[in-house]
Amino acid sequence: MSALDVSLSERLSQYKQHIKPPTLAVAGILTRVVGLTLEAKGLRAPVGSQCKIETMNGFVDAEIVGFNDQTLYLMPNDHISGVLPGARVIPQLNDTGLPVGMSLLGRVVDGLGRPLDGLGKINAEHYLKFAQKPINPLSRRPISQPMDVGVRAINSVITVGQGQRMGLFAGSGVGKSVLLGMMTRGSEADVIVVGLVGERGREVKEFIEEILGVEGRKRSVVVAAPADSSPLMRLKGCESAVTIAEYFRDQGLNVLLLLDSVTRYAMAQREIALAVGEPPATKGYPPSVFAKLPALVERAGNGGEGQGSITAFFTVLSEGDDMQDPIADAARAILDGHIVLSRELADSGHYPAIDIEKSISRVMPQVVSETHMQQARVLKQVYSMYQQNKDMITLGAYQKGTDQMLDQAINMMPRVNAFLQQGMRDVISYDDGLQGLAQLLGQA
Repeated sequence: MSALDVSLSERLSQYKQHIKPPTLAVAGILTRVVGLTLEAKGLRAPVGSQCKIETMNGFVDAEIVGFNDQTLYLMPNDHISGVLPGARVIPQLNDTGLPVGMSLLGRVVDGLGRPLDGLGKINAEHYLKFAQKPINPLSRRPISQPMDVGVRAINSVITVGQGQRMGLFAGSGVGKSVLLGMMTRGSEADVIVVGLVGERGREVKEFIEEILGVEGRKRSVVVAAPADSSPLMRLKGCESAVTIAEYFRDQGLNVLLLLDSVTRYAMAQREIALAVGEPPATKGYPPSVFAKLPALVERAGNGGEGQGSITAFFTVLSEGDDMQDPIADAARAILDGHIVLSRELADSGHYPAIDIEKSISRVMPQVVSETHMQQARVLKQVYSMYQQNKDMITLGAYQKGTDQMLDQAINMMPRVNAFLQQGMRDVISYDDGLQGLAQLLGQA
């Protein structure tokens, strides 16, 4: 072979590296529609990929959620109409992913990252997959400092650490959304990511305009997938919120993630799993639900060296105020603590309706001083002592002087209740909360 031939061969091999063979998207056909599930044959595509389905009203997007032999099961991203038998199903081989970047701040998007606020296209700096891999647990920085959330009851008695994952357990109508709003205004986080998934559509605008406000919105990203969204969109809404939080964490920022609610996430996965034939296991929930919950939660937390943190609050709806609901029980086991909102306190006008007796922060001993820990323990003991004997005290069956600790609890309870309450527009700093706790216990 001559030198000229060798030189030509080398040049051709260099060009070959930059030439990509054309990819052909082979379309399939729609064979069956049952409820929310679409069945298609004649195409090959992996689970999780996007497809376009031909309808009388144009093309609609759907995602492959499972398969059986040569039949693919698809779930539409949005509600669809005008579906015909034998309609074309075209796989999307170049799915861009979720748009992320600093341009997301102040925006409201749906579960796929599409703008809902009418402010135009999002100029994304990067595109990420919806489900990112969690950080190696040995690469994470330990939780070592407290996080100021602007709520005195939490800062002083149930102190949250930076990078902690907390559960907010509540029934309907006990002030859950208001408490989330208080944390968005009072938090010291650099960026706030709010996921409103499966809630009433009316609440989305109210939360943005009244609870977040103009100032809070400037450093926030809101991902909204209301109750009338498809199960797939509700599922994507939670995953997108966590992915956006991960992006900001990787930029070295401290993120506050508020996900309302993880119960709706589990219900969306239940709808999808049952639709494709997965058998129910625990109270109607398929096993995949309990596999997805920890996978979602574990993505929050502290990053590695040079990265920021994600301090996450996952709200959990306890159906009928039942704290032993399967989702509530599973979430409590995988989170770093839980805050319980009491309907009894809410009905009596005590806001925020935090039951400090049933709430706990598992990392509090690692982030506060011994003095602070002791003061919080004393306050809990006083509160618990009164609650355990409340009926007897109310009926007048207790004689003063019988129990010295109970006498002290009875005398302190008006001041304790005043200390634990806070106006929804008030922001009380971490240091002010500690000072108030010391004064309450007479140790200032």
